[in-house]
Amino acid sequence: MNRRDLLTLLGIGACSFAGAALPRTAEGSTEGNAAALPFPSVPTPLPVPSDGLDADGQRRTYARIELEDRLVLPDGYRADLVAVWGDPLADGRFGFNNDHLSLLALGADRALLTVNFEYISARSWREGYAEAVGGELPFEALIEALAARDGRVDAGTLPADDPLLESVRRVAEAAMADLGLGVIELERQPGGPWRRRPGRFDRRITGLSGWRDPAQRLRSSGPAAAVFRRRERLGYDDGLGDAIIGSFANCAGGETPWGTVLSAEENLQNQVAEAVHADGSSVSPAARPFAYDGQRLDGLGNPFGLAGNKYGWMVEIDPRRPEQAAVKHSWLGRFRHEAVAVKAVAGQPLIVYSGCDRHGGHLYRFVSDATIRDPADPANSDLFTAGRLEVAHFDPPASAGGEGRGRWLPLEPSSPVAPLSPSHFARYGLEQAILLPHSDRLKPGAEAFSSDAAVAAYRRQYPTLADLYPGEGEERMGAILIDAHLAGCAIGATPGARPEDTVIDPASGDLLIAFTAGGGSDDGRADPAIFQGPQGQSTWPYGWIMRLADEGSAKAGAFRWRLVATGGAPWQGGMGFANPDNLCIDRLGHIWMVTDRSTTTADLDLFGNNSCWVLPSRGPHAGEAYCFATGPMECELTGPCFDAGESTLFLAVQHPGEGHGTSPSPEAREAQAHRLVDRSGRPFEQLRWVPLGSNWPSGVPGRPPRPGVVAIRRLAGGPLLEG
Repeated sequence: MNRRDLLTLLGIGACSFAGAALPRTAEGSTEGNAAALPFPSVPTPLPVPSDGLDADGQRRTYARIELEDRLVLPDGYRADLVAVWGDPLADGRFGFNNDHLSLLALGADRALLTVNFEYISARSWREGYAEAVGGELPFEALIEALAARDGRVDAGTLPADDPLLESVRRVAEAAMADLGLGVIELERQPGGPWRRRPGRFDRRITGLSGWRDPAQRLRSSGPAAAVFRRRERLGYDDGLGDAIIGSFANCAGGETPWGTVLSAEENLQNQVAEAVHADGSSVSPAARPFAYDGQRLDGLGNPFGLAGNKYGWMVEIDPRRPEQAAVKHSWLGRFRHEAVAVKAVAGQPLIVYSGCDRHGGHLYRFVSDATIRDPADPANSDLFTAGRLEVAHFDPPASAGGEGRGRWLPLEPSSPVAPLSPSHFARYGLEQAILLPHSDRLKPGAEAFSSDAAVAAYRRQYPTLADLYPGEGEERMGAILIDAHLAGCAIGATPGARPEDTVIDPASGDLLIAFTAGGGSDDGRADPAIFQGPQGQSTWPYGWIMRLADEGSAKAGAFRWRLVATGGAPWQGGMGFANPDNLCIDRLGHIWMVTDRSTTTADLDLFGNNSCWVLPSRGPHAGEAYCFATGPMECELTGPCFDAGESTLFLAVQHPGEGHGTSPSPEAREAQAHRLVDRSGRPFEQLRWVPLGSNWPSGVPGRPPRPGVVAIRRLAGGPLLEG
């Protein structure tokens, strides 16, 4: 990635390269006049182009550093804690592992904040439960009881009077109460800070909403509802028809111009069975048993008989109407949803982009049948109920680092089956089986094909999606949408590099996509013809940002694309960050990005704590990247969004202390040695001290960490960034 590529990302041309940030020490002070810094920033644990240091200065500054268990902000900024796990909320509580945030203004000094609660970090949830929630759960007894069962049990096989069933349900119900979505009302206080103001808009949708009270169940729209209502099926029937209990695995999200919020259900496979039959029906809950051994807490849907095909959707709620049921829109497809971007232009169809966050996950586009009259009209929600779901096929660029083209493939019965072949990956030195809907259509889930001959035989057996998915009309279309990932694999969609966010550039209308990491797993692998490292590496774990522009009308189905920002260390060809995740764009056009370094390896440990970056869009520093904040230990910063005046940045601090739990004391730390390279290309060694575990937000040793949401503002008031 070079600076010219990043200027392309920002939608601007060449500009002056004059000026540089003043040097900072590893402790965060500024050498010189802080007011001269072009953008507010904090130190990173490795040399970056924007640190303003020469090679000798980098070697001195980065030779020995210490990471901190706190939210580190630039001088002159502060973070106010808005809500934290366990706070009372409506008829429940503020949940665990808050992710996407959406702010809807109700007036100059009032707003509604919608928050996603994604998953449970088993260790820190257990350690903090008594303090955050109150009461006790049978954690140790359950771990001991399940030890002889390899840490798991199918609750459906336990007698009703079995004490183990009671323990399983107590823990699972408590965990489900900490997942889903929440809406909280905020009020701006004199002097600028936002505070909670509990009111009539407060709302809580949990992983089990509707389990006890049918009036709280969620609705479904589109063809999948016909599958849910079907009486004769190959698989499991939960007996609820097209009604749905709860929402969980809520990760990324987005807003519509008419004021509703879209919440993406991502890693459903951790809590319910993901595989479905050819008719779209779910496998039995027994396929995903409840599992708890102290380090993992999975299969939460098993004790309640939840049908897996009802999760992995995009959920729409209206924060202003807490009495209105949330809706899962099946025309947007079922997969491991992360990211959603809405394009609503008068006189054109509604377009919605989304990504599937898995190795080999696809990029999707929904195009409504009807067109928009007024983008602000709440009736636009009806456009989600009829349209076409498409999946992206990328063609390689003509030259390395150049612009490529692509087309949107419709997921419909007549689409031809034309998957990639194993030899496609072999050309890049990779062994990768191709996952397709099982060739025995009485068996659910995927089948792996390791030879081109086997793939060719599969194509002869099943020429189109209609040959893979039985039925007629809505029932067949619903089955395809429920099995969208494998259907996309079958028609030749490009396996992506974990697309984690999509956002529309308001200046150009282009789509920006954060691809978090290029690699592979049992789920699949990113296409090495598209997702390559700076030197053509077929595996690149540090991620990219892509700019994609649709061409012609919404029905034409063609686009242009280019990878315009690359993660990685500067001496590797990257910009100094790793694993770009959530994106947002402020009114000045600057891109704000948070990172998601979710795995611990020597290569990724180099980048330290997850962070928030600003990529300027104009002036002499356009094309650079500035680290605006770093998070507490073992956390992820998520969901960046602004208030109407952009004087406040809201951030979620997710899973602090996820790896080591509660930090007992400041002495609980480890030493790491890293080999760095200064800006002249000379390597040098760094000694780094890294705290183990976390006490955020209290900062008190021995006190458990708790996820929460903060509001960041300037102490002097005014916009976060000066124009």
